[in-house]
Order: sequence, then C-alpha cells, then structure tokens
Amino acid sequence: MDLNSLNRRTFLSLPVVSVVLPAVAAAMASPEAEAMGRFPTPAVGSVPIDFKANVPAPGRFPDRWICGSSSCMDNHDPPIQVNWYNEHTVFMRQNKAYSFEAPFMHLYFGNERILLIDQGYTQLETDWPLRDVVDSCIAEWCAKHGRKVEDMELLASFTHLHDDHYVGINQFYNRPNTRYMGQTHEEMIGFWGMTNYPEERVTLDLGGRDILIWGSPGHVFSEFAYYDTYTQILHTGDMFYRGRCYISFWDKWFASMKRLMAFLEDHPVTHVVGCHVEISRTGQDYPYGITYQPDEAPMHMPVEVLKHAYEVAKTITKPGIYFTGSVFLCNETRDLTTVDRIAYEYD
Repeated sequence: MDLNSLNRRTFLSLPVVSVVLPAVAAAMASPEAEAMGRFPTPAVGSVPIDFKANVPAPGRFPDRWICGSSSCMDNHDPPIQVNWYNEHTVFMRQNKAYSFEAPFMHLYFGNERILLIDQGYTQLETDWPLRDVVDSCIAEWCAKHGRKVEDMELLASFTHLHDDHYVGINQFYNRPNTRYMGQTHEEMIGFWGMTNYPEERVTLDLGGRDILIWGSPGHVFSEFAYYDTYTQILHTGDMFYRGRCYISFWDKWFASMKRLMAFLEDHPVTHVVGCHVEISRTGQDYPYGITYQPDEAPMHMPVEVLKHAYEVAKTITKPGIYFTGSVFLCNETRDLTTVDRIAYEYD
C-alpha cells in the first residue's frame, strides 16, 4: 500500500491504525523479525531503537518554560520553545507573544513514524514557523539515528476540536509523507480507526513505540487522551491541565475522569501533562488573555494531582468553579474566563 497516496478524505475508510498495526503484525511474524527480537527493522535499514526495554525512559522538562513578557512588542524569545525531554521525545510551546493561549505541542519519534500532537494557534508559516521547527527537529533526530527524513512518516493529530490546537496544521498540508487529522468528529475518530468512541482504546505503533489513545470528552465532545508507553507520560489535553479546566459537559467529563482512574490501576504514569498553564506556583489564577505569567506552575503534574481532582469532582453537584489546590474545575461556566469575579463558589 502506498501511504503517500493517502489524504484526509481516506481517513474514514482507511484510518491510521488500520494501516499501522496490520503492517507491524505481518512484519513481526516474519523469520527476520523473530531473529531481530521485538520489532522489525525499519525500511531505511538502520539499527532499530528498543522502545520496550528500560521503561519508563527518563527525561527532563525545562526548569522554566518561556512564559511571555510584559510587552509583546519587546519580546525577544523564540517563537517556539523546544524542549528535548529525551532523545526521542520533544515538547514544544508557542510563545505567548504570538498567542496568549501558549499551547504545548508534542513530538514522539518511533522507528518508522513520528507523531505530532497539536499545531498551535497561528496559521501562516510566515507569521509563526512551526513547520520549520518541526522539520528541524525531525532532521536532527534522523541525522543522529541514521534515518532518512523522507522515509519517516509524520502523523499530524490534535487533542480536540478547538482552534488553538489545530490552526497551524495547514503548514503541513504540502509536506511529503505526512498524514493529518481531519477537522470533524467523524474524521477525528476515523483517523484512529475507532468504532466505539469514547470507550474504545486503540494502539498506535510508531515502530516499536506504542501510543495508547482513547476518547476523553467533557471539555468538548471530540477529544482524546494519549499515553506514551515509552516515557509513560499521560497527556490529558484540555480536559485536565494546570489552570481553568473548562467543562462543557459535566457528565461526559466525569465519565472521562472515571476512565482515567481505571487506566491508572494497571498503567504506571510518570507525569500527567495538559495543553496549557494558567496558574502560578502558588495557586494564583492568571487572567484570561494575559501574555505574561512570570511565576507560572510547571506544565507537568504528578499523578496524585489528577487523583485528588477526581475526589473533589465526586463532591460537585452543581455548576460552579472549584479549586482543587492545583487546578480550577470550571463546571459549565465556559462564559466566565476568570475566577476572581464570579457568581459561583469555588473552594
């Protein structure tokens, strides 16, 4: 099958997972694969990376993310901060001078393909060079690990259907060997081959590196959670992050939290990460639209923060804003963008 011939209109009939997993299964069944061990040799003929041994793979987040400046006109930080968590994992953040949302984006490298999660909030490459930065990261990784850039397929997906997470995807429409998620609910779930959203959990094999993906609605209806088996990092998107977790559909969100709790019972998690940071290290809420957060909390959270929020959520019975000590659970208060002047309680 020629993957280069695929485009967004083939997603529903031929999703990513339907291409990836059967191909890997067939290769695993070959004598050559059995001789190699856990996963097949990539087509480029380089030495495969073992993403199954010695997990979780250690890594490091920056001591401080670039968090804007008091004057956007005088901001001299790079448009995108790039953090190599480890040699096969990249976390990026959009400069708040380009978008106050400052969303995070992820790059996960496997032996055969690369997963890009989210594409930020600026459309034109001439205004904000996401494509150049991603291509640079890919070229650097390929040079270090003996791959050819043109042999590595890029999968461009996103966490959910809010434009601060997919606007930049058009920078990749003319990129060779790239597949990108469509911008409807049907295309999103079809991209991963899901037939029982949101309960179904699928496995994306990047070439020896598995990413587990399932539905996580509540913030919006069309949203995913991602779990990287190599780093054991759980990505909860906008459904849960350090800041104002805007919950549009409480019942769906609480059901998503229950799925996360069940997932934690048999999957180790090193860090929980979300798409934004909107809170200080001392629990101060940064107002909506602010472009400078000088004392913001880290993006990554220990799993205990997620578990505690679930316990708080079990006590919530009506709309309002509730502070867990680490995040604000904004239950059906989407039109309220700050927590300092509201008609609801939070405690």
